[in-house]
Amino acid sequence: MRIVLASSEAVPFAKTGGLADVVSALAKALGELGHQVWVIIPHYPQQLPRNLSPAIEPANISFPVPIGTRAADARILWSTLPGSEVTVLHVDQPAYFNRPSLYNEGGRDFPDNCERFCFFSRAVVETCRRMVLRPDVIHANDWQTALIPALLKAEHRKTTGLSNTGAVLTIHNLAFQGRFWHWDMHLTGLDWKYFNWRQMEAYGQLNLMKTGIVFSDMVTTVSPTYAREIQTPEGGCGLNGVLTAHRDSLVGILNGVDPDDWNPATDPHLARNYDAATVAEGKPACKAWLQNHLGLPARADVPMFGLISRMADQKGLDILGQCLDEVLQQDVQMAFLGTGERHYEEMLVAKQRDYPQKVATRIGFNEGLAHQIEAGIDAFLMPSRYEPCGLNQMYSLIYGSVPVVRTVGGLADSVVDTTPETLANRTATGFRFDDYSSEALKRTIFRTLEAYRNRATWTQLMRTGMAQDCSWGRSAKEYVRVYEQAQAKSAARPADG
Repeated sequence: MRIVLASSEAVPFAKTGGLADVVSALAKALGELGHQVWVIIPHYPQQLPRNLSPAIEPANISFPVPIGTRAADARILWSTLPGSEVTVLHVDQPAYFNRPSLYNEGGRDFPDNCERFCFFSRAVVETCRRMVLRPDVIHANDWQTALIPALLKAEHRKTTGLSNTGAVLTIHNLAFQGRFWHWDMHLTGLDWKYFNWRQMEAYGQLNLMKTGIVFSDMVTTVSPTYAREIQTPEGGCGLNGVLTAHRDSLVGILNGVDPDDWNPATDPHLARNYDAATVAEGKPACKAWLQNHLGLPARADVPMFGLISRMADQKGLDILGQCLDEVLQQDVQMAFLGTGERHYEEMLVAKQRDYPQKVATRIGFNEGLAHQIEAGIDAFLMPSRYEPCGLNQMYSLIYGSVPVVRTVGGLADSVVDTTPETLANRTATGFRFDDYSSEALKRTIFRTLEAYRNRATWTQLMRTGMAQDCSWGRSAKEYVRVYEQAQAKSAARPADG
């Protein structure tokens, strides 16, 4: 198939979260399956890593893009995803994208975000037309590209090379919808007739995520459980009715992990590499290195927990904070890495100050240290309030670090709770709890500590987790089936439909 992945970010060019990892890893996996893949992203000069290889080159293509009552020029650059043959097309418009951050500054969204990403969505479609990519499907991701399905259906039903192009939208996090005041409708360039409660309007506002859901041939989310959760009032963020109405086109596909980036057998960041056969020797070496690096006592017998996260309510930092002192009365160590809301950063820094022999907190993000924590800890904490998919619990499984998670979204789909039955049938991979409360989290941590004391049980949990298929190859094949459905639906629709 000929597949275009449109996204507001992709590694290694620009990243604020898991979206960037997912888009690049999926593109590579699709390419390895034999499909022709293009990734189209904005060009963010200030976000590019130093010594980027391969370099970004001019494509000698530029064109005007209508935006409201005027036009802005789009210049196309190109490169490839490192380690692959996937072409990346970068839409260059300095006024929109040459900024120190992608979406906001000082905690406030850029006031022209609607304009920026309406421009980008139109530029994606126009790039496909002018470069004669003839995609079978354009796969949009989150609200920043959710206008693309509407452009395909409302403007390009008779456009050569786009008339049968299927539209797929992936919802990575429904909490972020691209909601703007109604007068921004003119920035989309679409007829005001579409600004109605069935299509682009929600609660009096222009809603780009709703737009993408309504106009797409297929909609995916990043886990099967999250696909069910967002159809409920509790998880639907106001769009549950729309999603329920389109449930026949809604599919949940669990994200995968890129083995080029996350593999303890080859990871260059680790003190010692290991696999499932050598985890009993390799992981203790990584643990000792991590303890020394973080300034904690180098003890092989102490259970060590880790948390690598954006420090926010969504990630369960509130309930963790409520039970942390009681947990730290036990013989444990904890390593925290991340950045986010200041009061959570200060809370974890204070715990290091109060428990210097037990807690190490690092504020910020360090890719190498993230890998070293995953390899060195015994158990990984992920007590999320909600979690569309989550990647760290899968990294933890691969690295033999037993996940402790709340039973939501992708955490429910990827971690099997430890019970007498799941231990007996050798399917247990971690520990789960249901209630969003500090008491439920504390009980689950204590269950984890009890299991840690039984070395046979703990070794079984590690090795069962490491045997799980978390690869993108599995997920990519599911996306191909969705693409085929989307392309078939689009081809069957009349040109004026």
